[in-house]
Amino acid sequence: MFRFVPYVLKSLWRHRARTLLTVSGTTVALLVFCFIGSVQQGLLALTNDASADRTLIVFQENRFCPQSSRLPQDYSDVIAKTPGVREVVPIKVFTNNCRASLDAIVFQGMPPEKLSTARDLSLASGSMLEFTQQDDGALVGADVAARRGLAEGDKFTIGDVSVVVKGVFRSSVAAENNLIYTHLEFLQRARGANDVGTVTQLEVHLTDGIDPDETAAKIDQAFRSGPVSTTTRTKGMFQADTLGDLAELIGFVHWLGYACVGLVLSLVATTTVMSVQDRIKEHAVLQTLGLRPLRVFRLVLIESVVLSTLGGVLGVAGSVLVLSSTGMSVAAEGVTIAFEPSATLAVQGVAVSIVVGILAGFAPGWHAARAEIVPALRQA
Repeated sequence: MFRFVPYVLKSLWRHRARTLLTVSGTTVALLVFCFIGSVQQGLLALTNDASADRTLIVFQENRFCPQSSRLPQDYSDVIAKTPGVREVVPIKVFTNNCRASLDAIVFQGMPPEKLSTARDLSLASGSMLEFTQQDDGALVGADVAARRGLAEGDKFTIGDVSVVVKGVFRSSVAAENNLIYTHLEFLQRARGANDVGTVTQLEVHLTDGIDPDETAAKIDQAFRSGPVSTTTRTKGMFQADTLGDLAELIGFVHWLGYACVGLVLSLVATTTVMSVQDRIKEHAVLQTLGLRPLRVFRLVLIESVVLSTLGGVLGVAGSVLVLSSTGMSVAAEGVTIAFEPSATLAVQGVAVSIVVGILAGFAPGWHAARAEIVPALRQA
């Protein structure tokens, strides 16, 4: 069949305007399909991370936006004495937008000595020592740096918070590449406030073999009659609850992905039908030269698959390029979902385009293969 590839390509190029329009439409549809898939993968990775089940988040009861949660920092000393607790990290969170946003800036302030143990960061530039020594120093996630054009030594201001970039990092957790880490005390005193002694949340790391739900209940019980009541959940559950409304929207948007697949099927099928109708006499001539009907069917099917796959590959490549270079994300209430390209998503996109090409070419190919030679040759 490979010797007929030049024939298929010439057939497509013969009606180049129609071919280019079909390929471009398929490219756009697969681009949107991959974008939707990347958001879904980002949400899944955030809420189903294995390490998130071994980490608890202690938050002020009945509070949602980080700016409204104010926990006494000395709660960490009490929690540290709870059996099964390995480490407690006090965190101050500041975000420029608590609502869902594609360009939310999220600061997390924590003691510098805790950052190296609580987070798995790899510095692409800068120095951890310089960050530790400068009060207003910040470590900026690679995706934030890409979006905002930041580099080591730059001064960055958002709202009333101004920091000096002391390093750009990349994390094994995609969502963390959209965070900015600062000193805890700096963020407590930022924006003209004096919040020393209070934090937004406490991150509790557990030892292996400890029941996180039981430990969470113990922590909440300890502060039930305290000055500030708490709500403690596993990190995965906390993030899922925080992103509840956004997760529902993302769940609905996946139907748009299916619509994109349907659009590709319609585009490629329409183009293939038009091509078969234009060349029905040509197919009859091929059969008189000895090509069996099954071979004609395969030629039409190959043409359909080439159209769909070409658009699919371009759409997948475009989505990978855009997602890799822009560091896009969506955040709500200080929790970020990263739009991350992946090999799995790329393979899935190409596979979808191939399957759609086969489905789109089946009926037109069957019609071409079953056409009677004499009536077809009589056509003008």
